[in-house]
Amino acid sequence: MTQSFLGRRGIAVAPHSLASEAALRVLREGGNALEAMIAAAASIAVVYPHMNSIGGDGFWVIGGPGGPLAGIDASGASAAAATLEHYAQRGVSGSIPFRGGIAALTVAGTVSGWGAAHALSREWGGRLPLSRLLEDALWYAREGIPVTHSQWAATSAKRAELAPIAGFADTFLVDGEAPAAFSRFRQPRLAATLRRIAEHGSDDFYRGELARQLAAELAAVGSPLTAADLAAHQAKRVDPLTLAIPGATLANMTPPSQGVVSLMILGIMQRLQGWDADPLGAAFVHAQVEATKQAFKLRDQHVTDPAFMRIAPAELLRPSLLDELAARIDPQRAAPWGRRTEAGDTVWMGVIDGEGRAVSFIQSIYHEFGAGLVLAESGVNWQNRGCSFSLDPSHINVLAPGKRPFHTLNPALARLADGRLMVYGTMGGDGQPQTQATVFNRIQRFGLEPQAAIEMPRWLLGRTWGMASDSLKLEARFPAATVEALRSMGHEVELLADWDESVGHAGALVRRSDGLLIGGFDPRSNGAVAAF
Repeated sequence: MTQSFLGRRGIAVAPHSLASEAALRVLREGGNALEAMIAAAASIAVVYPHMNSIGGDGFWVIGGPGGPLAGIDASGASAAAATLEHYAQRGVSGSIPFRGGIAALTVAGTVSGWGAAHALSREWGGRLPLSRLLEDALWYAREGIPVTHSQWAATSAKRAELAPIAGFADTFLVDGEAPAAFSRFRQPRLAATLRRIAEHGSDDFYRGELARQLAAELAAVGSPLTAADLAAHQAKRVDPLTLAIPGATLANMTPPSQGVVSLMILGIMQRLQGWDADPLGAAFVHAQVEATKQAFKLRDQHVTDPAFMRIAPAELLRPSLLDELAARIDPQRAAPWGRRTEAGDTVWMGVIDGEGRAVSFIQSIYHEFGAGLVLAESGVNWQNRGCSFSLDPSHINVLAPGKRPFHTLNPALARLADGRLMVYGTMGGDGQPQTQATVFNRIQRFGLEPQAAIEMPRWLLGRTWGMASDSLKLEARFPAATVEALRSMGHEVELLADWDESVGHAGALVRRSDGLLIGGFDPRSNGAVAAF
């Protein structure tokens, strides 16, 4: 078991080591956690291109040992032209296609989040210009990155599907094939775009010359997005949702994020008994899986753009409701399932600075390579987050102009009663709230260090990136007794490889009350913890 990583003056974790190091460089120069996270966010958009892009969305949860919590919602809304009639006229029925210009129907909000975080960092005394924070990302795009096995595998798996999509082959393939692992991969057009953002600010992406260029490029590939859609976008400062449980106050992102689901799962589990004897035991897995089923059912009925929700998100965290959901769970028997869960590619990252200010951050383009298209001049790979909209007029997440789609993305933060502060999260669609609960409980309830909590075998109910079935998937490193016990409870168990990426790329950072910083990264990723 790898030991947890320690620091005193600053710590960062990311699913790619170059992003962690970009954050650490900023911290060493006296930058704060927000400035460091901007550097990490920009860098990982370049070095992990199959998982995220500047053409995607982002969410931030921000806090310290005391004082108020903050959040930044940098998710984009659908185009004004994105109506049910628009898609019907284009021959689209059933569901929105996952790839191509027709899938690129929501504004990419992540760059606006960088701008909002940079403005907030000034309130913390931040002094580093945006041009400095994008320095590493720009260099990696211009000079090249070493291709990871993860990038090679994702590109190989999706090559036949995505090669015909505008711009994909020219950007992500070499002589028609996936670039080999450890070869150098350059993105010169993206470098020029990052340089422009560094020089003119994040607002240029939405209301400047870059925005006009992006609008023309999007129109050329059949996207309904226009310059007016880009100009209408703003990142939003929000108050995160919170939930008090014994020993901790939990915080997560507001809708359209599924952060409320992550809080519901932990709230339900606190009402169940007998699951906390063994972090690899069947009782723990069963309790969390059944809590997940209850939370997902309500999520699918209620969670969407908050402007379109029929109830306030906090209503889903009412103690009486959580009591009722917990009471529905049979401690010995799995409830029926069989529903289709959501996949998704994402990166989660965390930073805590020497003052104890912490950032939990997530950035995504939804599926591998998003819509699959890369804009011809800017080199931006655009997201397909709008594919989570429904074309059923009665659905809670039905497509409408100017509406933000439901997001699986949710970054987590917790203040523990003993004075510790923790940020934690993962990639992986519907796996995100499940892995969050696993990591949190292993640290808070079982008393494990972050690295041990993350390295232990994990599970996933349903599908995530690269997975097509909705079974309960366990890494094969689980004890055979746990697997058999779960099957005897009625769970449809499927075994994965020992260190399978499909259970997510998790990370966690903890700050103790004495200022000691402790971190863990996921060896299933190309990640690292960087600290000093």
